[in-house]
Amino acid sequence: MHKQRENRIGAQLGRAARLESFGGPEKLKVWNVPAPQAGPGEIRIRVVAAGLNPMDWVMTSDAETAARFGLSLPCGYGTDYAGVVDQVGEGVAGYSVGDRVFGTALSRSLADYILMSADGDIASGVAHHTPEGVEDRTAATLAIAGSTAAAALAKLDLGPGDTVLIGGAGGGVGVFAVQLARLSGARVVGTGSAASAGYLSSLGATPVTYGDGLAERIRALDGALPTAALDLHGTDTVDVARELGVPNDRICTIAAAVPGVHAANGAEAGPEALQDIAHYVAEGELRVPIAKTFPLVQVRAAVELQAARHVRGKIVVDL
Repeated sequence: MHKQRENRIGAQLGRAARLESFGGPEKLKVWNVPAPQAGPGEIRIRVVAAGLNPMDWVMTSDAETAARFGLSLPCGYGTDYAGVVDQVGEGVAGYSVGDRVFGTALSRSLADYILMSADGDIASGVAHHTPEGVEDRTAATLAIAGSTAAAALAKLDLGPGDTVLIGGAGGGVGVFAVQLARLSGARVVGTGSAASAGYLSSLGATPVTYGDGLAERIRALDGALPTAALDLHGTDTVDVARELGVPNDRICTIAAAVPGVHAANGAEAGPEALQDIAHYVAEGELRVPIAKTFPLVQVRAAVELQAARHVRGKIVVDL
């Protein structure tokens, strides 16, 4: 744990990853900034770990994209976090100093201290209580990817009689989608590279290599053809699912809009979705592979690795 820092007049300082101009990881710097103070209706969280997601670098890549998310300069970075409540503002109920929490803080989670409205949501920022048995690094990976997977699978309404084709099953959202689909009783066929076959199998999916000829490879698998499909990267899986006879109302995307099929995002997840996911983790029914961890001072390297999209599992920054 880092030592608390103070400036010469005694004001508390904390570190924060910030962008003074929008762009790639090279624009990120770690600054010492005044620590925010919890006002009425707010809690302050000392962040312990922050998980990275593709949306973090996408929405800060240029000024036009950032504006669509309501971001302006100077801008923080990162959304998923886990930490400990260390200040509770006037009028707040349900949180106490020392409570372990996890959730979202849009483009500001990579900081020693963040403020959160006690009645926020996944879009504005939210703090869920971290169950016993869930370590902070794992808790810091749950919010965005877990909510997105839960929202998408809710559109498909899977059950024990289903076989779901998940395109991009080895990515950050795929880790959750595969396991949540299996927990619903469905069989999962997951696409990935040839090298990811063992990894996908370990999550509970039947692996199949993506690319040309995917429909034929799926037909050659033992077991029923897909009855539902989830495309986590674009539209290729949508096209293959349609070719295999999956109806439009049982296909969902998260990264592209396709006429006639469902689209989902994490903000649509029910309020209980993240608590259920955290419970599954605590009970050992769902695991989140942590591919690599970095200290905050190496945030650029962490973002570069995550943005390359070749990592199996999640990347976490320790604070």
